[in-house]
Amino acid sequence: MERLSAEALGGEPDGLFDILEERRRSSDLSHAFRTFNPQPYRGATPISAATLNRMVLESQYLSYIIQEIMVECAEPREALLEEASALLDEMSQNLQLGFIRLLGFAMTKVLKSLFSAVYVNEDGLTRLQQAIKEHPVILMPNHRSYMDFLVLSYIMFTYDLSIPVIAAGIPLMGMKLIGEIFRRSGAFFIRRAIGSDKLYWAVLSEYVKTIVRTGYAPLEFYVEGLRSRTLKSLTPKLGMMHMVLEPFFKGEVFDISLVPISISYERVLEESLLAHELLGVPKPRETTGGLLKARTVLKEDYGCMHVCFGNTVSVRDLVKGKIDRRQYNLVPRDLPMKPNKETQEFVSGLAHMTIRLQERNAVLSAWNLMAVVLLQNLQGIDLDLLTHKTLWLRRIALQFGAHLRWPRHVLDSEVMSSSMTLHHSVVRCERGRVCLVEEEGPGPVIQEEGVFRRAAAVLMCASYRNQAVHVFTRPALVAVAMTTAVSRRTDIFQQFKFLLELFSNEFVFIPGQTDQDYEEGCFLLQQSGAIGRSDEEVYVRDDGQETIVFLRAILQPFIESYQVVFRYLCEESSQAFREKMFSTSIRSFITKLLISGEVQSYEGLSSDLQKNVLSALLRMDAVTKTKVDDQNEFRVNKSAVKRIWDMLNDGWTPGIRVDARL
Repeated sequence: MERLSAEALGGEPDGLFDILEERRRSSDLSHAFRTFNPQPYRGATPISAATLNRMVLESQYLSYIIQEIMVECAEPREALLEEASALLDEMSQNLQLGFIRLLGFAMTKVLKSLFSAVYVNEDGLTRLQQAIKEHPVILMPNHRSYMDFLVLSYIMFTYDLSIPVIAAGIPLMGMKLIGEIFRRSGAFFIRRAIGSDKLYWAVLSEYVKTIVRTGYAPLEFYVEGLRSRTLKSLTPKLGMMHMVLEPFFKGEVFDISLVPISISYERVLEESLLAHELLGVPKPRETTGGLLKARTVLKEDYGCMHVCFGNTVSVRDLVKGKIDRRQYNLVPRDLPMKPNKETQEFVSGLAHMTIRLQERNAVLSAWNLMAVVLLQNLQGIDLDLLTHKTLWLRRIALQFGAHLRWPRHVLDSEVMSSSMTLHHSVVRCERGRVCLVEEEGPGPVIQEEGVFRRAAAVLMCASYRNQAVHVFTRPALVAVAMTTAVSRRTDIFQQFKFLLELFSNEFVFIPGQTDQDYEEGCFLLQQSGAIGRSDEEVYVRDDGQETIVFLRAILQPFIESYQVVFRYLCEESSQAFREKMFSTSIRSFITKLLISGEVQSYEGLSSDLQKNVLSALLRMDAVTKTKVDDQNEFRVNKSAVKRIWDMLNDGWTPGIRVDARL
């Protein structure tokens, strides 16, 4: 396997190996059918998938829940048991080595066709191998592409590690033939909308807990819940997290090892699809026919993939002093127990921490930095200037602790040129000027269609900026707080707290760590020479202005988009509205403002950003949500929204000029 020399890369983790290098030199068939001898969890007794299912159906926990449902709904026990068995048949995996070998052969072909290299950190795999022997292991990758789904299984097969069982969305199960291949490759399928289905929750939770407590296999799930359509980290979903941790809380296992995993793509297969979904184009159904039609993507080049296995996280070590587990001794292990406040806070903090660890191990490319610069120059930029500003940004990113793949033995101009060639669907260079690529269509383009095409181009580029945005978030929030507050430290901190609360659905922050986030932002700015601090004040150094202006500008699309949604809620929307109506109305409102030139940020058209604004206002008690006819209905407190809008506006607009960009 080819090893990347440390001196060839700026800020990239050490010990990265291209697992495709050997595959290109040897037989794919011999790789798939070689001896596979993983070392399992030493506390586990090998059991079959059928035995695992029987343990779930015969569990005291499921029996207790069925008894409760019998009382509540007057349904016979036999009917409920039959329903539980059917749910388990629908849900459960049937991991078989033969299908893993088939997967290994097919994935080798696909990966070699799509990617120039797939790099993994072998030291992380060594740690994982040891962790699998000692305790139940939970693999927690980020989720950016459909490619994520089986790539970890492929890597673990390549390195003779136990194949994980994987929590997957139920649409994948409906794909003819492919769904069954996934099931026999370790996937178990979860419905998207479970709601208040008590029996389904019981079967799912007992299935997950049985996998963990028996050490049946490493368990893989996406803590973000969904694939990120913006390529930014998503706020974690906590349902599965509670399930996998409960066997530890109840003393059924000594410890659980969590493994945060960062999967980074130089180019994402679904880049155009994701942008159109954000603009309201329905997501195509996952079907075998659709998969076969999509095989044209195999003709494209998607650059490099990096898979970084982080340090294992011991739940036992983290829980010390945070949860009194003696409370679980008061209730029989087989009975359900609602987590108390301290348990909920611990699980939430752990989930957020996992996402932050994923972010810190992400590997950026030159294109991610170029995308940041391009989005601050939407009218186009000279190639020489783009190169100069990207190299300046590379220095800042490395100072802020980014892992960056940037070959030093290649001329910087060639790195930039190859990045633009790879991303020909997003950007083009004509006569030395670099611009975003917009879709072409037949006939004349009406204004609304022109806005849509421009927005799709901007959102595609923004997705690659978003892969890097976590590097700059905390310093950027400090920079914006310094714009909207006087130089006193206490005032800047209060404004930072407000901004962090407002954007807590846009970026991931660990709950209860506002002070640490503020100190991190100030430390990085001070270390880079952008600011100075005294006991009472925070001030911008003369040679730090460029950094501060850049950091403010990187958040400008988010701030302007939030301002526009606030304006709509205060001036245009009715006091109560349904969620579907909101999406259509706000998109029409922003489109008109873009056509008139009143706003500049096309990112406000993103449905995910619009939902994040509503979530922030819900959390800040400016909006309430109720269920009416099985639909979400929102009620707006316009005076509260106006106060938040004013706080965001205060000092911001004069602080950023149109020309004050990177």
